[in-house]
Amino acid sequence: MVVIGGGQSGLATSRCLSDRSIDHVVLERGTVAHSWKTERWDSLRLLTPNWMSRLPGYGYVGDDPDGFMDMPEVIAFIEGFAETLSAPVFTGTTVTSVSAVDDGYAVVTDAGGWICRAVVLASGACNVASVPALAEALPSGIHTLTPLEYRNVEQLDDGGVLVVGASATGLQLADEIRRSGREVTVSVGNHVRMPRTYRDKDIQWWMDASGLLDERHDEVDDVTRARNVPSPQLIGSPDHRMLDLNALTAAGVEIRGRLGTVRDGTAMFSGGLRNQCNLADLKMNRLLDTIDDWAREAGFAEPVVPERHAPTRVDDVPMTLDLTDGSIRTIVWATGFRPDYSWLHVDVLDHKGRVRHTGGITTAPGMYLIGTTFLRRRKSSFIAGAGDDAAELTDHLSHFLAGGLAPTP
Repeated sequence: MVVIGGGQSGLATSRCLSDRSIDHVVLERGTVAHSWKTERWDSLRLLTPNWMSRLPGYGYVGDDPDGFMDMPEVIAFIEGFAETLSAPVFTGTTVTSVSAVDDGYAVVTDAGGWICRAVVLASGACNVASVPALAEALPSGIHTLTPLEYRNVEQLDDGGVLVVGASATGLQLADEIRRSGREVTVSVGNHVRMPRTYRDKDIQWWMDASGLLDERHDEVDDVTRARNVPSPQLIGSPDHRMLDLNALTAAGVEIRGRLGTVRDGTAMFSGGLRNQCNLADLKMNRLLDTIDDWAREAGFAEPVVPERHAPTRVDDVPMTLDLTDGSIRTIVWATGFRPDYSWLHVDVLDHKGRVRHTGGITTAPGMYLIGTTFLRRRKSSFIAGAGDDAAELTDHLSHFLAGGLAPTP
């Protein structure tokens, strides 16, 4: 069988397949951890503490378990895991086509081809930056780039920057760019506000210990909605600071509502900013209430005063921004990502080009998906979630290969 993708999810799958003595190959377009090496900005750190970096039979062993890995450390971690595997990993091998054949699939690459009974799609969910169509209406002279292209502030023209998007990526880039001395404006849509620490522990500790990160895809009312929840406003900084809209405005960043359109060189923003922020505050406090309820049942001492943060400050903000007067020289599209399955010629894609699946089991016999948001549980997109997902999918896959389990959900 063939695993497409040599990141943490593909390698975790390889380990689980090897444990079951299932012959396979792993195909990687670049080198192991290719995306981490080529599509991340210089200062990025993981949003999860080091102790959460774990893969099957492999985990963090450094002296800073509560810290956050930077990109060289993440790359070294994944490469170290790859070295423990016995499976053949073919690097520098780009998949150009996957199609169905009798009793299996034909996988064609720029270095040869394979015929196999099963395929695991582990090529990632963030292959292409999602840039809205309104970008075509921008006036000339505005430099644009996406987080896949951004490396550091030296790339930016002198002058103001508009960051479109206020999830983890947007806020981190806005924070870094503002610290360089540039004027920054952030366009804010739907977002998830979350404290970095809570009751003297990292928020991810509470999420992990309480079981929230292990909530499964078949335990939520609307898994499609859950898979589209924005990444939380967090930053993995050495000082464990909280990064939210209040922190940005205190640093001099201006905020606007969701960018709706660009007309005659003017950006026009939605008037729903206050509602968006109120909703994010409400959801954050509900999360903290849930943690408090679990901590109470688990026997943790009650805090004297519940820890709650001030509501997001929203003043009367302008609903337009002139993009022709030179005040904005660069726009960063922190508006999300999408996968690229242009090479996949099997009827498993929906109208948005995403794989139809139930917990990673696709509608095509013997084809599986791994490494996407909330694939089987809330932590699926974390390094810590790859191993659990891989183990369960490999269990299903092994039964499929043995002919003992129906392949479709």
